[in-house]
Amino acid sequence: MGLIEKIKDIEEEMARTQKNKKTEYHIGLLKAKLAKYRTALLEPSKKEKAGEGFEVSKFGSARVSMIGFPSVGKSTLLSTITETKSLAAAYEFTTLTCIPGVINYKETKIQLLDLPGIIEGAAHGKGRGRQVIAVGKSSDLIMMVLEASKGEEQKRKLTRELETVGIRLNRGTPDVNFLITKGGGIRFNSTCRLTQIDLPQIRNILHEYKIHHADILVKEDISVDDFIDVIEGNRKYIKCLYVYNKVDQISLEDVDEIAHRQDSVVISCNMGLNMDFLLEKIWEKLSLVRIYTKKRGEPPDFEEPIVLTQQRNGITVMSVCTQIHRELHKDFKYAFVWGTSAKFSPQRVGLNHVLQDEDVLQIITSSKGKK
Repeated sequence: MGLIEKIKDIEEEMARTQKNKKTEYHIGLLKAKLAKYRTALLEPSKKEKAGEGFEVSKFGSARVSMIGFPSVGKSTLLSTITETKSLAAAYEFTTLTCIPGVINYKETKIQLLDLPGIIEGAAHGKGRGRQVIAVGKSSDLIMMVLEASKGEEQKRKLTRELETVGIRLNRGTPDVNFLITKGGGIRFNSTCRLTQIDLPQIRNILHEYKIHHADILVKEDISVDDFIDVIEGNRKYIKCLYVYNKVDQISLEDVDEIAHRQDSVVISCNMGLNMDFLLEKIWEKLSLVRIYTKKRGEPPDFEEPIVLTQQRNGITVMSVCTQIHRELHKDFKYAFVWGTSAKFSPQRVGLNHVLQDEDVLQIITSSKGKK
């Protein structure tokens, strides 16, 4: 029996198993087996070659990937907010490869990828879904493009596909310390009351993974799925923005209701509606921090800021040093900061000082060179 058949059997068994106190241990074991098989399924085979158009180098300060069903308007959106032209047509699967574009916004370059339309079953290798999802995992933000009239149904299906391959949307990493040891059995502690999982369930799941010695410290009320994610260790926690296109085809009441949902933006590519607000929301979600550098005795350079992100290298003075030159921190003496992160201007700071957007930074080194 192949992996896909095993996964299907477990999913069917989970669907017909009633969820109650007596079956929660059995369901926990099924979830653990399902996660193992899905991880094995997604591992690329030795014969598998990289798909055409999917070897896209990272460019700019952040990467945003558009994911959605065919013909929801991704290609039109790419052509609208970037200078890249992506083929658009009123039939499915117009885009067959990954097409990159660049958003120029607030002196920052943001890479925008137009991925081929994802379809149901993509996580199991159907269509080009596996390559699409692999690119999505490397993104700083996923922009889920939905058709306004079918938004909730499409959102549910896409979220399920992404969950299947280990992408968690708008969620943080579970606060759990997990360390496999060579002996001592299972040593478990928690700093809070657990309402969704208990020690016997944890032991059963660990046994399924053939883990017999481990130190576990749980710091929040996690679920069975969260604990399996911790064991797997390959989950990607990515921010997501839900973009509802073609709002010109639904009523004003529906547009207003969708617009008030969390992490949601309503647009119309054909009519060019709400594009400025979409760019603002992308910027807000990415949490980019622009730092302007200053040399001693000269005005700050406001033309080309150094752009930092929390997801990549952090937003400290050390992050700026690393971007300028990887060895610069060795000669670092102190720095002066002007801006909202400073208690007074200028404030003398060290490498661990956390910067904020549009701060001005002057780095002083122990050698003659000064930035």
